[in-house]
Amino acid sequence: MNPRFLALLGMTLLLMGATSTVSVAQKLLIPMDLSQTNHLKAYGITFMALTKDLPVDWLLNYRGGSFMMDANSEIATECRIRGVMFEEIGGAPAAAIYSQVQAEGSNTEVVRLEKAPRIAVYAPPGFRPWDDAVTMAMEYAEVKYEKLWDEEVLQGKLSEYDWLHLHHEDFTGQYGKFFASASGQAWYIQQVSLLESTARKLGFGKVSDLKHAVVERIRDFVAAGGFMFAMCSATDTYDIALATTQTDIADAVFDGDPFDPEANNKLDFSRCFAFEEFQVSLNPYEYEYSNIDVDVNQVLATEASDYFTLFDFSAKYDPVPTMLTQCHVNVVRGFLGQTTGFRKSVIKKSVTVLAERDGTDQVRYIHGNVGRGTFTWYAGHDPEDYRHAVGDPPTDLNLHPTSPGYRLILNNILFPAAKKKKQKT
Repeated sequence: MNPRFLALLGMTLLLMGATSTVSVAQKLLIPMDLSQTNHLKAYGITFMALTKDLPVDWLLNYRGGSFMMDANSEIATECRIRGVMFEEIGGAPAAAIYSQVQAEGSNTEVVRLEKAPRIAVYAPPGFRPWDDAVTMAMEYAEVKYEKLWDEEVLQGKLSEYDWLHLHHEDFTGQYGKFFASASGQAWYIQQVSLLESTARKLGFGKVSDLKHAVVERIRDFVAAGGFMFAMCSATDTYDIALATTQTDIADAVFDGDPFDPEANNKLDFSRCFAFEEFQVSLNPYEYEYSNIDVDVNQVLATEASDYFTLFDFSAKYDPVPTMLTQCHVNVVRGFLGQTTGFRKSVIKKSVTVLAERDGTDQVRYIHGNVGRGTFTWYAGHDPEDYRHAVGDPPTDLNLHPTSPGYRLILNNILFPAAKKKKQKT
């Protein structure tokens, strides 16, 4: 046979092989079911893709809420470096997946993620990331965020961000109600000094007045279309602060003057995001803000038996709560906090319950709308530290790369990237 022909034939087959390889690797799928080796860093990979203007399809309820994007060598390399399991699939298999996910009668859907959200964390100067589960999750997943606090909020800086996380916080001006247990400890004294000096600097006579001004600015941020996420005491104390704008609930040990003894008759629930018909605790020695919270002594469970269940939603008709509950399990281990759970009886009817402890009045995860924006509140302090205490060592997320409890946090970080109108592929 002619050598020249053989050479041309060989070159043709080589090119066909190359073309075939490109075709097979047209999509990159990051599965989020039990096959995934690092669920938490998978969110970071997805966030990185968005920062590079590479759209990502979130396949709701498909293999644990998997991510699909165009094949990209840089993303594939980063998956290998970070230990994230991924699959390279061709055009035909990818089309079959999209067809399956978008089929009528299937509780699955495709949501297009288009742009990395600008993320802010509300936290005081000098805070340590390991004091807050959300910042730990973002540090581990390698998600970029910026910090701001009271001064920046009052200066209008929130308008520069899409998503705001409220650091473990007391918006009632009662310093976390640690007076009885920690008023003589150095960390508490430093906290009070920082808060009081900040209030004076910004022109407020009391810390509670400062915090009331801050919650109003955050309310404006959400109403204008912002996404707000909070955990632990930043959830119920936010609503309590909104309900007590015209009422003093802080005792003299906190602000130098007594509380209003009629405070519980003057609460304005119409201003609250999530809760109504609750009563606040006016006792400065009680480590509790109100009856919104399910006291840890009422959990009636041991660490081994404390679990909560995620609700199922229609991916096609309720994509938002479906996004927020994506997980590779339906039942998640519980964890305590200053605010451990929300009492179902005080949750507004307009609020969507995302997770609760079966057979109890204890709700763990909620979502709602305010104006053009949303809030999502997650009770408890640290999903992988059942009874976290002040001064405890940080949780090492290298030991929990597939944590279901932390996945719920990271769902919220990607939520603002979703295209408002459902995208058909």
